[in-house]
Amino acid sequence: MTAEDFLNGQVLLIDKPLHFTSFQAVNKLKYALINKAGLPKKFKIGHAGTLDPLASGLLLVCTGKFTKRISELQGQAKEYTGTFYIGATTPSYDLETEIDQTFPTDHIDETLIHETVKQFLGEIDQKPPVFSAIKKDGVRLYEHARAGETVEIASRKTTIHEFEITRIALPEIDFRVVCSKGTYIRSLAFDFGKALNSGSHLTVLRRTKIGDYNVEDAINVNLFEQSLIQKM
Repeated sequence: MTAEDFLNGQVLLIDKPLHFTSFQAVNKLKYALINKAGLPKKFKIGHAGTLDPLASGLLLVCTGKFTKRISELQGQAKEYTGTFYIGATTPSYDLETEIDQTFPTDHIDETLIHETVKQFLGEIDQKPPVFSAIKKDGVRLYEHARAGETVEIASRKTTIHEFEITRIALPEIDFRVVCSKGTYIRSLAFDFGKALNSGSHLTVLRRTKIGDYNVEDAINVNLFEQSLIQKM
């Protein structure tokens, strides 16, 4: 693959590791393309949908003329797998913050879990987590949260196309979800625990698909530079 190929446009399938921000992953690719493929420093590159640092999996990165496709790719359905921890909540709805409340779980069995799943299929109202990058009054929500400020967050419509429980080993529940753009799996974890008359937070999250793109076809961001050298 030549420098011209990247400038004309490519969709790179990247498997983002844990603890990387999406911005860091794109910067690492940009650095490799400039230094190993000879691209100009100001070439266009961007990702089609943020993944939290505590999530791994598929990140679509567009280069050159294909950056015009970012909005189209962001609008495609996404598939995630992961784990809910039942019986406790955190302010961030995941492992970014410590457990703040615990709840009973003795009443929860497989039947209740599978029945509760049905409540979340189709179009639902969902409130984004307070620890999120959405802006309120020009300030990102996580900045308000870290400052200890309480802000009112409006709910928004989202669609859960598929919601499957793949393992039950309480307090852990593994799941697979196919959802629309703008769905927060952390909020789904929180709301699911509430619907069980308990609590829940997200402990594992991996994005496995975006539209027809599959993480099985992706390359780890740390191996991209090496693969680039081999192809050039």
